[in-house]
Amino acid sequence: MALVPASAQALSGGTSPGGTTPTGTTTAPVPATTQTVAGAKAKLVDGIAVPPASAPQEVKDAIAAANAISDMPYVYGGGHQSFKDTGYDCSGAVSFALHGGHLLRAPLDSSALSSWGEPGKGTWISVYGNPGHAYVVIAGLRFDTSMTPGNGPGWSRTMRTEGGTYRVRHPEGL
Repeated sequence: MALVPASAQALSGGTSPGGTTPTGTTTAPVPATTQTVAGAKAKLVDGIAVPPASAPQEVKDAIAAANAISDMPYVYGGGHQSFKDTGYDCSGAVSFALHGGHLLRAPLDSSALSSWGEPGKGTWISVYGNPGHAYVVIAGLRFDTSMTPGNGPGWSRTMRTEGGTYRVRHPEGL
């Protein structure tokens, strides 16, 4: 797999989980997507998603944000008071990734995510939500809390089997 440098805006120091401005608003995580892969799908390398070079910057930034919290502990309600937290639940993790891509201003619970954005699957990002769970597929990889050790957020190549209980949404244009 060939890895190539990403955008000139990328930082090499990792992704910060975000913070709070002097006015008290939460800031988006600082993207640190330093590498990309050829093709139209992200690749999973040692548990970290590497975005495709052809992906829009919002997608690369959402992947970088999700990478920053991958393998953090599962905490019920985590990521809902502030994007920066010590652990994340399913919807907190999805909200964090979307916020990192500058696609969401405030955390949403799984029910709210099931009506967020536009209906149907997106080209780059698809959010799956129901009253009890939420996850996101970004550039062909699933970011979820139901398949990693300790059930914290993480990436998987394996897609969930949908029994018709999830509503699928996507950001406009993505």
